[in-house]
Amino acid sequence: MAARQLLLRRVAATRWRRGYSSAGAVEYLHRSIVPTMHYQKSLPRLPVPKLEDTIRRYLNAQKPLLNDDQFRKTEELAHHFEKGVGRELHEQLVSQDNQNKHTSYITGPWFDMYLKAREPVVLNFNAFMSFNPDPKSEYNDQLIRATNITFSALRFMKTFRAGYLEPEVFHLNPEKSDTQMFKNIIRFVPSSLSWFGAYMVNAYPLDMSQYFRLFNSTRLPKLNKDELYTDEKAKHLLVLRKGNFYLFDVIDGDGNILKPSEIQAHLKYILSDNSPAPAFPLGYLSSENRDTWALLRKNLLDNGNEEALQKVDSAVFCLSLDDFPVKDLVHLSHTMLHGDGANRWYDKSFNLIITKDGTAGINFEHSWGDGVAVLRFQNEVFKDSTKAPAISPETQPASVDSSRAVQKLDFKLNDALKAGITKAKQKFDATVESLSLNMIQFQKGGKDLLKQKKVSPDAVAQLAFQMAFFRQYNQTVATYESCSTAAFKHGRTETIRPASIHTKKCSEAFVRELSKHSTEELQKLIEECSKYHGRLTKEAAMGQGFDRHLFGLRCLALSKGTALPDFYQDQAYARLNYNIISTSTLVSPAVQLGGFGPVVPDGFGVGYQVHDDWIGCNVSSYPTRNGKEFLESIYKSLEDIFNVLKGKKISS
Repeated sequence: MAARQLLLRRVAATRWRRGYSSAGAVEYLHRSIVPTMHYQKSLPRLPVPKLEDTIRRYLNAQKPLLNDDQFRKTEELAHHFEKGVGRELHEQLVSQDNQNKHTSYITGPWFDMYLKAREPVVLNFNAFMSFNPDPKSEYNDQLIRATNITFSALRFMKTFRAGYLEPEVFHLNPEKSDTQMFKNIIRFVPSSLSWFGAYMVNAYPLDMSQYFRLFNSTRLPKLNKDELYTDEKAKHLLVLRKGNFYLFDVIDGDGNILKPSEIQAHLKYILSDNSPAPAFPLGYLSSENRDTWALLRKNLLDNGNEEALQKVDSAVFCLSLDDFPVKDLVHLSHTMLHGDGANRWYDKSFNLIITKDGTAGINFEHSWGDGVAVLRFQNEVFKDSTKAPAISPETQPASVDSSRAVQKLDFKLNDALKAGITKAKQKFDATVESLSLNMIQFQKGGKDLLKQKKVSPDAVAQLAFQMAFFRQYNQTVATYESCSTAAFKHGRTETIRPASIHTKKCSEAFVRELSKHSTEELQKLIEECSKYHGRLTKEAAMGQGFDRHLFGLRCLALSKGTALPDFYQDQAYARLNYNIISTSTLVSPAVQLGGFGPVVPDGFGVGYQVHDDWIGCNVSSYPTRNGKEFLESIYKSLEDIFNVLKGKKISS
């Protein structure tokens, strides 16, 4: 069970290595003999941690952020909460949880947190993951790649809906559990018991309840709280180019995927359309404040655009075709994270973005699901589109009348809507203008060397971020690392709190007190950080963090309409939840890099990858922080940590 901490990364890797038997049909990626949702019914439930454990973990996370007087006050409030109102809330939460065994205690509050947020989804919530280039360079042509990835995405959708998609399983002992023999046995075990069968061979099936929202889904802006909308009957694809909206059916009347050469013909028709960009591109509206957008959407509906919007909302997904090549990795990040605002529909469950040179990526809306579902989709689609591409550079588009098959949407805009789009564009441009994206590739070591030195690669990356911030700003601040809880029914994420008394002590030693410590002492400090971080990671993956529990209790307290308990009004609680350093990681053969915006105006958004022999880091920031300098500090910190682990003496 301990190794669940590696869920996301390990699953990505094992999924990639696995060979599937031939699907026997062009419609499916493969036909798993174990049904896709076979384990869903028997998944274990996300535990509600003990209140005393949550308070202890909370205080441990507060310790490096507070001085002695502040900590005493926070400790007093926490213990008072634990013995009084917190205990009552906890008992109510446990009781509610026992009455809702079909889901998890965090599901409702977490959906509400996302859907009630009024900030624009772009830069605040949507994240991106870019695909690696196709290994065969001639396949990186925009039309070829768009056709191949679209066709593979439709195959994924059909495979999932038919129940043929291999279940998502985290294998701790793949020699036993990831075998044909095991699958032949487990498929006959009833769904209500199947998880236990997998557990007996050290395999952990993961929750797949989010997957259905990948397709035909959109987040609809509503006043105060948005809604998620899905229409699985819709058969059309939404394509954006130059801010124009196009539709064509990709599934025929019999439920079959359109031939690849026909998809190619329709996309070629769209790519050669000379229509100018619209004077008022509708895409900008999906980048607005959610209440502002909700009112403008109502105006759109009242102005005769109901049918057009329904087509946008119900489309299988949004394919965004950009008319420029990618210059470098920083330009790639800007393109995939936000783009120009006109050629995206940020509310769709995902936008598949393909630039002029065939660079591809996914920008996904976050309320419906987390990285596990998107990464599985991306892995399968990359593998299928590169190893079994639907078309080749020699393929000729089908002789079909695309002018009849492709519909270009026209939106009826009144003066208020035109003014709304103009204002949305101004806000979007100003925000994007203020965003900096910077990156480094540390080539002096990676996972292999760290494992050899018996320290956790993730712990070392997180320690480098702590050390870098300390070097740059001389303080330790609230830090967030996302951890999947997909090992549980309807699990979402839990927070790992990488800033600890151990990372603070280690940072002080490396940055301020280098001359006072021998190399051996510095090595011990790194090992302490690694051990503690490993424990936090294991706890989070097992549903034993403290953030989601306290969040659930807070939501319960708010629902009563009375004053929030003093514990939640403590400045230290607010500060801990103001995450200046927000981090997320994944490594996959399909993904070149990923990233997201800072979660607070004076924060850093840190996407990172620890590879076998190098470490990549992609940092977003606004003008109050210097991202370039932060990355230089990360580089210096990594260099120092690796040198110390190699037994070398370092200088300040």
